Amino acid sequence: MANQSGDLSLNSPEAVQHEQAYVDVLFAHLDREVSNAQQRLEEVQRDVDPDNPDADALVRRETEYHGLNAKLDALNIAETGLVFGRIDVEDGSPENPVPGSPNQDRRYIGRMGMDDRDDNYRTLLLDWRAPMARPYYLATTAHPEGVVSRRNIRMRGRTVTAVDDDVLSGPGADGAGADSGVASEAALVRALNAPRTGHMQSIVETIQREQDQIIRDKTRGVLVVAGGPGTGKTAVALHRIAYLLYTWRNQLARTGVLIVGPNRTFLEYISRVLPELGETGVVLSTVEDLVPVFTPGLQDDLLTREVKGSAEMVTILSRAVRNYQVVPSSPIPLTIDGIEIATTPKMFMAARTRARHSRKPHNEAQSVFAEVLTQRLAEAMAERIGADPLGGANLLSHADVDQLHDDLADEPQVADLIAEHFPILNPVEVLAEFLSSREAISAAAHDYDEETQDALYRADGDAFTASDTALIDELYTLIGIPTPTDEAEKAERQWRELVADAEDALDILASSANTDTDDEFEAEVLSAHDIIDAETLASRQRETDARSTAERAIADMTWAYGHVIVDEAQELTPMEWRMVFRRCPSKWMTLVGDTAQTSSPAGVDDWATALEPFVGQRFVSHELSVNYRTPEEVMEVANEVLTAIDPDAQPAVTIRSSGHPVRILPEGTDTTTVRAEVEELGGLVVVINKDNVNAVKGLEFDHVIVDKPHEIIEASPQGQQDLYVALTRATQTLTVIGEL
Repeated sequence: MANQSGDLSLNSPEAVQHEQAYVDVLFAHLDREVSNAQQRLEEVQRDVDPDNPDADALVRRETEYHGLNAKLDALNIAETGLVFGRIDVEDGSPENPVPGSPNQDRRYIGRMGMDDRDDNYRTLLLDWRAPMARPYYLATTAHPEGVVSRRNIRMRGRTVTAVDDDVLSGPGADGAGADSGVASEAALVRALNAPRTGHMQSIVETIQREQDQIIRDKTRGVLVVAGGPGTGKTAVALHRIAYLLYTWRNQLARTGVLIVGPNRTFLEYISRVLPELGETGVVLSTVEDLVPVFTPGLQDDLLTREVKGSAEMVTILSRAVRNYQVVPSSPIPLTIDGIEIATTPKMFMAARTRARHSRKPHNEAQSVFAEVLTQRLAEAMAERIGADPLGGANLLSHADVDQLHDDLADEPQVADLIAEHFPILNPVEVLAEFLSSREAISAAAHDYDEETQDALYRADGDAFTASDTALIDELYTLIGIPTPTDEAEKAERQWRELVADAEDALDILASSANTDTDDEFEAEVLSAHDIIDAETLASRQRETDARSTAERAIADMTWAYGHVIVDEAQELTPMEWRMVFRRCPSKWMTLVGDTAQTSSPAGVDDWATALEPFVGQRFVSHELSVNYRTPEEVMEVANEVLTAIDPDAQPAVTIRSSGHPVRILPEGTDTTTVRAEVEELGGLVVVINKDNVNAVKGLEFDHVIVDKPHEIIEASPQGQQDLYVALTRATQTLTVIGEL
């Protein structure tokens, strides 16, 4: 690390000036990096011969161009809070000693790594995810991890505004907070008490020991991060993905990372954290946005949500699709070229059985159905026209039967039979038809009770709801998902059609060219055909795919993400779990949630039951035990509700107090007046009631007003959980209007 000299008084102006001098060095290096990258980018943009383009050179140019843009993005993002910490470590690297302390080295920690190329690549700044930076997060006075002192460096832009120091070992070490390792840390306390802004704050400066262990967990399967309100589950998950992208960059850069959140407000809330950590190539999505061709706009009632979310829908939807595969009850006569043949139920049955045994999705299986049915029809026709009048063997050869097969395959009547009895389906249309037909529901759910069937029915099949998303995804799996190859072939056909149209246009231009020229002289007429060919003309309409990995991933239902994070995972229904696991065949996931906060009627009661269909018991679980966010005054009230939800639940340890007791006001108190009073304290204020409680899940506010808590409880079978969520959103004060 960088050489430093002299011991300065903690939090003194000299200490601030000392760190400012070092920060200036870092920004000088950063500015050079940015300047060099911009200069190279300009060179790359000019580095192509337009008169003689080389295909390989173009590919190399395109790769370097995007790489330089990505580097510039990373460098510009890193400028925000470039450096935030420093540790002096015992028995450090002898190459970077702290003068006067031969057995220590000084390490500066920031949002990116930085080396001095002019000084044998000496490390100037450690990326917070690097192994050598880890003691910054692990060290406490109880377990100093070899760290003598830790300094938090506060900055505004490029200016050091203050420093906070923890002396962790040796003379002057502070034993306060030794058990928890958190309460004595000035940087953490300052962050917890800071007003909320509507966007999640990065905790990269204040990650704690138990959080760091989860962030760097080496599990390559399903990792469950459980914990009560305020324990930092979301922050840990986001910093974990930043760490994984740093550690497994090549793999995850190709496959992408998906973060699934409970609602769009939550995604907006967390959207700035990953860019601040230096990671932008991540897809953020809600569950209902995971199917790119489908945009629901409504919500179902509780019973319908429960039915649609249950695993029983797999059986019901499978039957609904199979019910389009029809076997007629009696023969269907055909007359082809004056010859009458009958398509019998047995023919249809054989074709349908073969198609189903292929285990292909419905639309792909249609070709199997068509092949078998056409072959049976060809054999039936051969019997009619090739029968030996003397009773001998059929007069037609195998080649003749094959020709009949080919002829029938082009016959419109046969095509109509196939389309009628094994049609090509559209999943969205199938769901709309199914939900709006009591007959279709009864046929597919005949062995389910009337209440279940009634819950599925709606008069307007196209009035899609959020609960329908997982059903659409399941239907795409049953019917067939358009793959990138399919889309590429479609695009290629459209391209060829454009070329043909362009050729026709050029033919017209050529035929109308001026031919009234003197035979003794060469015509000096420059026609369109002389300067443009068909493919050049067509290429004006052809688009190239210059999208990023994240952009391509979100538009492709077959995309296999390298890693998936699900926040508020306790809300996922069994059908939604199927949807999420399809998007991550490797099953490398981080699942974040608290079953005491489950509000979905088909959500998670316990992780083992929810995950068993996908990974059995092969998952790793961590429990966060410290509540950093919620004051103890608030948690005393909230924990009474937690006991009602689960008498055996162990609340997280609360480490801070706001000094504001919880106010209980009579029901009917005007919320506008109460809100105006609370707003005088400063910070974000929210009023939570039965109508918006689900919208605040995963969010936090300085001041919370819970209106009519009994209505929240009565509105849902999960009402106690919803009230628990509402009570635990506050970081400073809680006001309750009405009896708990």
